[in-house]
Amino acid sequence: AVEMEKRDGAAAMSPGEAAKGGARPADRQGLLQHSREFLDFFWDIAKPEQETRLQATEKLLEYLRERPEGSEMQYAQKRLIAGLGMGRETARPCYSLALAQLLQSFEDIPLCSILQQIQEKHDLRTVKKVMKRPALFANLFGVLALFQSGRLVKDSEALMKSVKLLQALAQHYNHLQEQPQKALVDILSEVPDVMWQELLPKVLKPDLNSILVSPEHLEIFLLAQQKVPVQLEKLMGSVNLLSDENIPRLVNVLKLAASSVKRERKLPTVALDLLRLALREDKFPWFWNEIVEQGLLKKQFWPASCVCFRLLGASLPLLSKEQLQLVMRGDTIRHYGEHVVTAKYPSQFKFASEMNEYVGTFLEGCRDDPERQLAVLVAFTSITNQGLPVVPTYWRVVRFLSSPALKGYVAWLRDMFLQPDLDSLVDFSTGNQKKAQDASIHGPERAVFRLRKWIILRLVSIVDSLHLEKEEALIEEVARFCFFHSFFETKKPTSQIPETGQRFSFPMEGRARAVVSSAFFSLLQTLSTQFKQALEQTQDKQPWTYRLVQFADMLLNHSRNVSPLTPFTTQQRQAWTRMLQTLKELEACSSEAKAKATAFQHLLLLVGIHLFKNPTESCELLGDIQTCIQKSLGEKTRRTRSKAAKPQEPPWVEVLVEILLALLAQPSHLIRQVARSVFSHVCAHLTPRALQLILDVLNPEQSEDEDNNVVVTDDSEKQLENEEDKSSESEDNKNSESEDGSEEEESDEEDRDGDVDPGFREQLMAVLQAGKALGGVDDDDDEELGDEAMMALDENLASLFAEQKLRIQARRDEKNKLQKEKALRRDFQIRVLDLIEVLVTKQPENPLVLELLEPLLNIIRRSMRTSSTKQEQDLLHKTARIFTHHLCRSRRYCRDVGNCVETLSTQVERLVQQAAHQADSSVALYYFNASLYLLRVLKGNTADRSIHKPQKKEKAGTSTKPKGPEAASCLDLNLVTPIYSSALSSFLTKRNSPLTIPMFLSLFSRHPMLCKSLLPVVVQHVTGQTRPRHQAQACLLLQKTLSMRELRLCFEDPEWEQLTGQILAKVTENLRALGEAQTKSEQLKNRSSLELLNTLLWIINHENLTVDLTVVLGVLQSQQQYLQHRVRQKEQVAGSSRLYDLFWQAMRFLGVQRPKSEKKEAKEVSATQSPVSMKQKKKGFLPETKKRKKRKSEGTPPEEAAKPAATGGDQPQPPSTGKKRKRKKAKVAAQAQAEGTPAAKSPATESLSPEPPAKTPKLRKRKRKLSQVNGATPVSPTEPVVEKQYQKELPQKGVSGKSPQSPQSALPRKKARLRLSLANRSPSLLQSGAKKKKAQLRKAAKP
Repeated sequence: AVEMEKRDGAAAMSPGEAAKGGARPADRQGLLQHSREFLDFFWDIAKPEQETRLQATEKLLEYLRERPEGSEMQYAQKRLIAGLGMGRETARPCYSLALAQLLQSFEDIPLCSILQQIQEKHDLRTVKKVMKRPALFANLFGVLALFQSGRLVKDSEALMKSVKLLQALAQHYNHLQEQPQKALVDILSEVPDVMWQELLPKVLKPDLNSILVSPEHLEIFLLAQQKVPVQLEKLMGSVNLLSDENIPRLVNVLKLAASSVKRERKLPTVALDLLRLALREDKFPWFWNEIVEQGLLKKQFWPASCVCFRLLGASLPLLSKEQLQLVMRGDTIRHYGEHVVTAKYPSQFKFASEMNEYVGTFLEGCRDDPERQLAVLVAFTSITNQGLPVVPTYWRVVRFLSSPALKGYVAWLRDMFLQPDLDSLVDFSTGNQKKAQDASIHGPERAVFRLRKWIILRLVSIVDSLHLEKEEALIEEVARFCFFHSFFETKKPTSQIPETGQRFSFPMEGRARAVVSSAFFSLLQTLSTQFKQALEQTQDKQPWTYRLVQFADMLLNHSRNVSPLTPFTTQQRQAWTRMLQTLKELEACSSEAKAKATAFQHLLLLVGIHLFKNPTESCELLGDIQTCIQKSLGEKTRRTRSKAAKPQEPPWVEVLVEILLALLAQPSHLIRQVARSVFSHVCAHLTPRALQLILDVLNPEQSEDEDNNVVVTDDSEKQLENEEDKSSESEDNKNSESEDGSEEEESDEEDRDGDVDPGFREQLMAVLQAGKALGGVDDDDDEELGDEAMMALDENLASLFAEQKLRIQARRDEKNKLQKEKALRRDFQIRVLDLIEVLVTKQPENPLVLELLEPLLNIIRRSMRTSSTKQEQDLLHKTARIFTHHLCRSRRYCRDVGNCVETLSTQVERLVQQAAHQADSSVALYYFNASLYLLRVLKGNTADRSIHKPQKKEKAGTSTKPKGPEAASCLDLNLVTPIYSSALSSFLTKRNSPLTIPMFLSLFSRHPMLCKSLLPVVVQHVTGQTRPRHQAQACLLLQKTLSMRELRLCFEDPEWEQLTGQILAKVTENLRALGEAQTKSEQLKNRSSLELLNTLLWIINHENLTVDLTVVLGVLQSQQQYLQHRVRQKEQVAGSSRLYDLFWQAMRFLGVQRPKSEKKEAKEVSATQSPVSMKQKKKGFLPETKKRKKRKSEGTPPEEAAKPAATGGDQPQPPSTGKKRKRKKAKVAAQAQAEGTPAAKSPATESLSPEPPAKTPKLRKRKRKLSQVNGATPVSPTEPVVEKQYQKELPQKGVSGKSPQSPQSALPRKKARLRLSLANRSPSLLQSGAKKKKAQLRKAAKP
């Protein structure tokens, strides 16, 4: 592109510039002096991103509009024309589009001159052979640019030249294919009729054979026939294109057109124009039969078949009702049906989605013609594969149907269900189905069943797609139809029941009834959920389920006309009658109990409808539900544990819970929703026994009832206990439970090898020995077996292996049965968890919620171990979500533990012990969080004893400390502290403890008084005989704990100072072995000890604690030589540079600053260690000439220079790389300045020999101020991470009489320091602009 810029810049003059040789240098110099911004437009135009190209084109046009007469316009034309022939194929269309927009925006540019420049720049006669292809495309895209500008069809001269050029380009078919002819067709389609007279002889030859050569020539002929039919007749005479002798050539032209659009997957224009011509000449039946179905479709060419399908879809809006019947019953639609059935693999192209778009467009466009809508929809539904329609049951094009068409379609489906007319269907069979054709299996009964199954599902899905209340009558009609044919049959037609009007032409089978029944309950779920807002309440304010119950009651009362498929017994009929009476009583309930009555009403209606499906079970449930309803509505709602009225009868809540569990055993989403709704209204009355019924399902190994309907066992745990069982059957079960889902991948040979048992081997040896096939050791008989003996042996072996095969198959079936039962149990448990979720959400203050902790934890622990299947994972995720979000994180919890304090304390101990004995930390976290939840409950409940007197005796100053609330709560620290103390000791001594630091941090932040009691345990493990890794964990735990604001409030000032001194002594003992680390755990211990030391030093400095720091400084100074030697020799292990930085942070707190030379060396070492970070840092560096030099104004008195450091010590350096940086300035070699020695010393060790450090920070502060007055040069040390972390959690209460600011004001305080230091140093900087600031800096930098 750079070469092209130079080449175009040198040749960017008019075509006659060769004659004007004198002006060439000046013009060239003027063109090459364009701005970089202008030249970048042409680079961006060729980029692949569309947004970039469009923006560059717009900016180029704006730039040229400002300079229409300048040299930029001429250069832009040359550059865009040169870009048409670029070697990159993706750049050519970009330049073509930009040139088109340029010509469109500047209409004064003549098109002929542009076309002449294109032909001169890309001359096909003089171009080299290598550049011939780009030149051809440059000419083609140049013409397309003229056409896209919209001016070509208005300029006759340019149009003629363009047509001539395209005809010349069409000769180069190897490079351009049919693109020039397609461009010519596009141009001619926009040409006005006036210009056609002049163009017609040039673009069309007066010969029919030349027309039928290619799709483009035929398209030009059809265009001329539409635009200028009279001139075309004068040129060619009378032409009958749609004749029998032209059929082969027309088919070949359409086949060529199909091949040309194979990648684009669209309908060729010539095919649609031929279709329109056939419609105009009233030859559509001939065209469809001869050209499409007998010609193009018979080619066995997939692109040709796609053209036929697209022609069918595109012709739908153009055809009449009779023509639609012709098209929708031919070979094309049958071939389309075969394609839909056979194209099932993901890699295969599927035309169904494209056909759906055609049909949807047609239905949406003719809403005012319901007859044509109905005809097309019925025609597509009639395409069947052995009775099953190929369109899906959820075909969404029905949303475009008008109301009359929809009603007609539902009526046609209903009539076809009752009286199937197989002759009216366009039925077919695939190739594989024809090979496996069996008259006994593929009879009309099978086709009728497949058709009825599809129709009933289609009716249900139609209801799913309806969202308007005006279709209520249609919905009721479909619901009554499904219910009637699910459970009733007609005896005698009657006008009162429209469903009895028609009889079945084919008898209704039992499996068809089952399908209709299943579809009805699916429809019932839709009516209860989807239409809850708009359609659940009908005109008479009754739910849909209630209307269906009334319809069922009417059918039961018309016993002479209809009869149920399963007749009711006397008891069942009485239960039905009592149910109706109870429904009336529920309607008359007061407004207070209306919500509960509505929930019971839904349950009663649902069980009442199930009376037709399962009469025996539903009859018993109805009686129990009615009893529960009467007792529930007669009893006041309360949150305490309810007692039964009669001791010999179970409470009604327990009965209702058993009913809900029995309903949840059925895989119905509607039942699941109703059960949740009912349980949410009765969970306030829940008893411990009722809760235990739910928990027995979730934890079946703890269940005491052995007569449950659903037996739930966990085979994996039992197999872990019975590992000594060596039988083959137990091995199969073990493999099936531990390797779920892997059975399908095993080969038959592996199965055979795994199923061989000793018994089969003994039988096989016996058969072989009986047939003398196995010779003994001492046998000398070499005679072979005879034929009869061989035959007998073969028969015995065959029977033996047949028996073994049956045994293997029986074991496999048993294994599959166990897996299915396990899957059903898991699904049942997932549904039962809904009740637990409702209880925890609706009644979090119920004492029964505390009994859910351990059962839920058992589920989590068991599922963590066996979560191999999706159901196990779903069970685990749902249980964990309920436990974590709805239970432990709930804002409400039990406020009345009563006499359960000791029990809860025991449970806390048990949970903590179980957490410490888990094998997985993730499971231990759940147990630990459960113990924290119980601590929260105990802390939130007040003790029975009076606590007012001790509170009055306390001093007023100590009232803010948490001793009062702790003493008033039921949380006894004397009982709880040993529990967590043992857990903490286990964590800090056990090799593989599942407990983690975040667990104890969560405990400490919630219960700081407990943390105060446990801190000695942590401090004890900082040093001693424990492992280095545990010492590092103790240091890390202490570091994060000491930064807690809640913990600081629990300590008096002397206690806090004493604790800090103890920890400092322990850390100092650790640091004596700082340079002796050999293993990773020892290095981790050293790093953690230094981090803890930095935290301690920051606390001591910040709170002005009186602590002796001499020992620490001496220990650190003794380790400096070794650390410095390791850093300089580059022998350190990963992380030693971080250790060295922490060391100097601690030294800075102790008043010793790090020398500059060591800082530079440390930077170099870190740069050599991490090349990745080097790259990232180097990215934003400035060259040395651009860096702002550090200056020191000579005229400034020392008092003014010391003011910023004295006020805050935060002097920000001016940003050198454009980024905002805030750095605190410290003082280098303060002690050396105090003694009069020079500030900068070359050896690093000499800076570490100051006078003995101060014991208190006050003295250090005084010396720091003195060094500032003496003119010490400030240095900006980096603030440790611990300091920033501690500032966030700073206590509100000050120490030793001071009141520091809150942590929220830390950032404004830093900004204030920054502004103050700037103002003290140079007040004029805040008043002048950027130019004055730069001038002053340059002036100050001069010597």
